[in-house]
Amino acid sequence: MGASALMSLGMRAMTANYAALQATGHNIANVNTAGYSRQSVELETNGGQFTGAGFFGKGVNVASVKREHSEFLTREASTSRAIAAADETRSLQLQQLEKAFPLGEQGIGYAAGQLFNAFVDVANKPSDTSSRQVVLARTGEFAQRLRTAGEQIDNIQQGVTEELRASITQVNMLAGRVAELNQKIAAAQGSGQTPNDLLDQRDQAISDISQYLQVNTIAAGDGSMSVFIGGGQKLVLGTQTTKLVAVTDAFDPSRLQLGVNDSGSLRQMPDELVTGGAIAGLLRFQNSDLIDARNQLGQIAAAVAGSVNRQQALGLDGSQPAVAGSPLLSVGGPRVLPSSSNASVAGVPVASYVNGSGDRVPSVSLSVVEPTELQASDYELFADPSLAAGSYTLTRRSDGTSQTVTNGSVVDGFRIDIVAPAPAANDRFLLQPVAAAASRATLALDNPRGIAAASPVMATFDVDNTGTATLAALSATGATPAAAELSATLTFTNDTGAYSWELRDAANALVRSGTGTWTAGQSIRSDAWTPATPAQRYDWELSLSGVPRSGDVLTVGKTSFPAADNGNARAMMGLRDAGLVGQVTQASGTVVPGVSVTDAYANVLANVGVRVQSARYSAQQSASIADDAKAALTDKTGVNLDEEAARLIQFQQSYQAAAKMLQVAQSLFDTLLQTAG
Repeated sequence: MGASALMSLGMRAMTANYAALQATGHNIANVNTAGYSRQSVELETNGGQFTGAGFFGKGVNVASVKREHSEFLTREASTSRAIAAADETRSLQLQQLEKAFPLGEQGIGYAAGQLFNAFVDVANKPSDTSSRQVVLARTGEFAQRLRTAGEQIDNIQQGVTEELRASITQVNMLAGRVAELNQKIAAAQGSGQTPNDLLDQRDQAISDISQYLQVNTIAAGDGSMSVFIGGGQKLVLGTQTTKLVAVTDAFDPSRLQLGVNDSGSLRQMPDELVTGGAIAGLLRFQNSDLIDARNQLGQIAAAVAGSVNRQQALGLDGSQPAVAGSPLLSVGGPRVLPSSSNASVAGVPVASYVNGSGDRVPSVSLSVVEPTELQASDYELFADPSLAAGSYTLTRRSDGTSQTVTNGSVVDGFRIDIVAPAPAANDRFLLQPVAAAASRATLALDNPRGIAAASPVMATFDVDNTGTATLAALSATGATPAAAELSATLTFTNDTGAYSWELRDAANALVRSGTGTWTAGQSIRSDAWTPATPAQRYDWELSLSGVPRSGDVLTVGKTSFPAADNGNARAMMGLRDAGLVGQVTQASGTVVPGVSVTDAYANVLANVGVRVQSARYSAQQSASIADDAKAALTDKTGVNLDEEAARLIQFQQSYQAAAKMLQVAQSLFDTLLQTAG
């Protein structure tokens, strides 16, 4: 081999080694760069030179710089990161929600128990002002805790709204970055070599999008990468992007949903298609967990307020003269939210009118008729065009059950009223019987004398009675002022509980009469007696202790001294353990009892707690899977400093050998020149 060939071989070797050293140095410099893929020089032989002694190799050429990459591992890492982000986001939000429901003496259940227990002292001393003041204080504290929890839920909703806006903005920015890189990569592909660093940057941008939304990618022939979300909705197509937008919920303007701006047309993405990323976690929390928690809290607030106020109205207060009690607790009323897509004329919804206060309201309204039967759910009313005029489909959102309703229908303790102008075909309304109850809870009474401790009716036993029957409890269950003038006389006709009864007015004229049978452990209710007219309905419930004998007489009439009576205070005490929350009347007429307030709150705590633990476990599992996927990708594409250090030594020695070759060639040239000279 000649000196020139030897020098050429040495130069090529040095060039190849320099390229390899440069790639190794580049790897080491980017060891901590997110998304960087290891690069290595690909060498190819330069072919041989023919001589009389055979073919002599001419060294190597640098063919390309290879980027370590796995499409499968990259996709797996991106998908697992999206699922982990969704689970982690929901878990963090649920942990915030859990704080709205404190335990122990700080809880709402404890405050409700204290409210009802406060009536013990009132029952013992009906005329004591300080005992009545304690009732007001306990009621105010209960209302405050309801309001605080409701406000915390509203604040969490506001935080979710802000996070959704910020996340959507971030996705749009990253999508624009992918489109920009697509353009640069496509332009660089014309050189015949792959732009490794640009490809790394694009993969990292797509991975960052996965933190917010789960995506699918499809590579194009020009080197660009198209990105899709939500089962096929394009986000990046070549160098073009589709803007994501935060759209207001069709019913509730306080909530946001994910939408797309496709050529100026705004469309909401179906929730079931948004399956991964922080945005999916936020939407699931907002549209399920937060709504359920708000309704469960509102159910307790509405049931307690409705039951307490109803019992308060059945008693007599401490004023002179005594009158029926006014409401003790005020909560937010039912709401009707029309869909933004309902039919309208010149921007005015068809199914709406201007009320007496000058406000435009929907033609659909709600009113609570039985607070104990209210359920923790929202409802959707749909003007189904396939139904007869005046009929509508009502769907309970908590379980998806549907039924047909009309104007005046009573469902789950609330009444639906639909007035003209009637909803147009396909109009929809979101009905919220209890959603706003807790956040607007307040003490409605400030005068201690306003507490209705006295019952409007009292019982007296004839002095000649021979049995052991005594009064265990007596409370009005629906007496009207006109009916309060009536009196009932019960005469037991045998020793086994049979009795006859007479109902007489203030002039002692007979109104109606009948017979009945008393059984130990069961109460006697006057509402079982068919009234002559609604105005003469006389509703009370009587419980006895002991056993009556034949000939015993019991009279129930108007309370003579309300200031000293505690009948209604005792009835208030009874609400503590009564099934006030979640009673269900089935279609067959069977009544499934509700639960007490403390049990209802315990159920809320359990429900939220289970969701928190389940979400935390899911977040841990998905984070572990994401870490494994990232580790697998790093093993394939990441930089190993030990490996790169070994390569440095290898290339350093190779470089030194090539330099020695050049030194020999230079010495040979010098010898030849001296000889020729």
